[in-house]
Amino acid sequence: MSSIMTNASAMTALQTLNATNKSLEATQNRISTGYRVSEAKDNAAYWSIATTMRSDNKALSVVQDSLGLGASKVDTAYTAMNKIMERVDEIKVKLVAAVGASEENKGKIQSEIQALQLQLKSFADSASFSGTNWLSVNSTVASGNPSAGTHANAEIVSSFTRDNAGNVVLSKININVQSIKLYDAAATTAETRGIVQGLRLASTGLREDTAIQGVAGTLTPATDGYSVSTLTVVGFTDTQITQMITVADQTLAEIADAATMLGAAKKQIDLQKEFTTSLMDSIERGVGQLVDADMNKESTRLQALQVQQQLGIQSLQIANGNAQSILSLFRS
Repeated sequence: MSSIMTNASAMTALQTLNATNKSLEATQNRISTGYRVSEAKDNAAYWSIATTMRSDNKALSVVQDSLGLGASKVDTAYTAMNKIMERVDEIKVKLVAAVGASEENKGKIQSEIQALQLQLKSFADSASFSGTNWLSVNSTVASGNPSAGTHANAEIVSSFTRDNAGNVVLSKININVQSIKLYDAAATTAETRGIVQGLRLASTGLREDTAIQGVAGTLTPATDGYSVSTLTVVGFTDTQITQMITVADQTLAEIADAATMLGAAKKQIDLQKEFTTSLMDSIERGVGQLVDADMNKESTRLQALQVQQQLGIQSLQIANGNAQSILSLFRS
């Protein structure tokens, strides 16, 4: 039946053309943005996941920066520690040379030892990065004020993850500053003054609160104590200088242990940095698989939809032309 009131063919052609235009608009949006899911309305679940993972990736980027900063602090402390170890070793050599030497020569040797002792303190004080010093500290200063040194154990944020409940979990690499510090400006006991500064028993070379500064020419084996940072050979007997060698040797051993801890921390930081970089790349790839548009596929779809659009327009023109043909029935 032909009707001039209702054009069913035109209505069908218009619906088809509208659907084609809608698909064409979506395809053009994917091509222009590069995303298959650019808004929540495109796919709410994928958009939510992608948004969360992008946020987490930004947090991982900050973690990577934190690891880089931590690595620089460890490098600074490790470099100074190695130099200090060399100077303590030189002091040990000077002590060996002082055994059996005359008082005049001991005075010359002491001048060299004193210069090395000043270098020890200078190296430790200079081992600061971004206001943090782990070798020369002040235990009366709060850790929140790094200008005078750090005395509390240091923490370096190493990872950012989420548990099964979606809660954020931060992992940290701990640096035991108390066990590697060389000087402490406010410490009051031999055991807390630091590896180089602390007074050590002459008999064992270990830091002990019972140790008392040895007196030149007076031997008290039970309590005599020496510190690498303050010892002097002038006026001291060969037996006492031999005890100083024991103290220097034990100090070297503890510095080597501290350097080992710093080296292990540096290795852990480097491995974590490498893992964080790989993890960020993996997350980025995963998000891309969820929301990125396949440009080859979208290009093919665009061409097909453009053809469909042209055919839809022609179909609508034909349907609209049917009403005009009814007029011919009324012409004489």
